[in-house]
Amino acid sequence: MAEDGAQYARVLLKLSGEAFKGRQGHSLDPNAVEYMAREIVSAREMGVELGVVVGGGNIWRGAEAEMGGMDRATADYAGMLATVINSLALQDALERRFGIATRTLSAINIQEVAEPYIRRRAIRHLEKGRVVIFAAGIGNPFMTTDTAAALRAVEIDAALLLMAKHHVDGIYASDPNVHSDAPKYDFISYRDAIGQRLEVMDATAFALCEENRLPIVVFDLFEEGSIRRIIKGQRLGTMVAEARPA
Repeated sequence: MAEDGAQYARVLLKLSGEAFKGRQGHSLDPNAVEYMAREIVSAREMGVELGVVVGGGNIWRGAEAEMGGMDRATADYAGMLATVINSLALQDALERRFGIATRTLSAINIQEVAEPYIRRRAIRHLEKGRVVIFAAGIGNPFMTTDTAAALRAVEIDAALLLMAKHHVDGIYASDPNVHSDAPKYDFISYRDAIGQRLEVMDATAFALCEENRLPIVVFDLFEEGSIRRIIKGQRLGTMVAEARPA
């Protein structure tokens, strides 16, 4: 049971592949991986059950490979393998550096390095206090890891989906890197997020969260302590939900 002021008992955290690059821009920066592990440990210390979905864009991007002439389905499967690499790196940091029991569950069969994804098994791992990392998206091409995060969050009955961004502290009306005066939302509804085509998550992921009334918080992962603060109920980043919280 969650304690220490936690407002959510079970949370799904989505980490982008970009986050694994860190500030140095490497494909896999050990310092960035250790930082993410430390932030996850901070949440676990509150008694929160935590699942994690990771992207693989720091290693491979299926859409870019397709533009180079590669078959899209094949390119996407390669991207799934990239998420497995990131998942194993994060698992190693959690277990070796912090002693946190962790299980990686893969949506594609790769049993030598990861357990197969089975919903009831994932929930049982969470109930036992283990961090569960969901690798390989949903195991199908043409689907993003954003959709995987929304789906896994719904499947494990998470109370909140945390969309961690790489040095972006929420949702803006337009790209803040291009328009420095772009206003930032502290709250936006699912419908408005979809209607305005905000490129924070894909429309399928937004729609899945809307259908299941799963709130989303988009925040800057590299603002230290942000995960813990959000779980405690502090307003940080941008919340996407059906209605503004009281």
